[in-house]
Amino acid sequence: MGQYRLARLGQQLQSEIAGMILRHEIKDPRVNEFLTINRVEVTSDLSYAKVYVSSFMDDQSVRRGAEGLQSAAGFIQGVISKKLSTYKFPRLTFIADFSMKDGYKMVRKLDALEAAAKETESEAENVREEN
Repeated sequence: MGQYRLARLGQQLQSEIAGMILRHEIKDPRVNEFLTINRVEVTSDLSYAKVYVSSFMDDQSVRRGAEGLQSAAGFIQGVISKKLSTYKFPRLTFIADFSMKDGYKMVRKLDALEAAAKETESEAENVREEN
């Protein structure tokens, strides 16, 4: 299957799973509406799909949510396979993804460094003006 079609299938899966989470179709108590589906990577032979799950909640809640989704994977596959017309439906694997939170932390650190650099620069300029 072509890369474009695989990417499109991944986007469809992402949309369908996110919709199921928001509509509370997944009855597992570990799954809540604050979970986000970041991306879906489908293998070229359509055997497997990795579904990356994240949230701004604490890491343990994201792990529990991914475990809840994994335990409901059969149900999710059944519901979505009825909606999509593919000759083979991939087996879903849910993975807790912390990259979004890590990126946010990195941006905050960079902002703090930038603010510290500006403060140091203004202090140095004040010292030069006094001399």
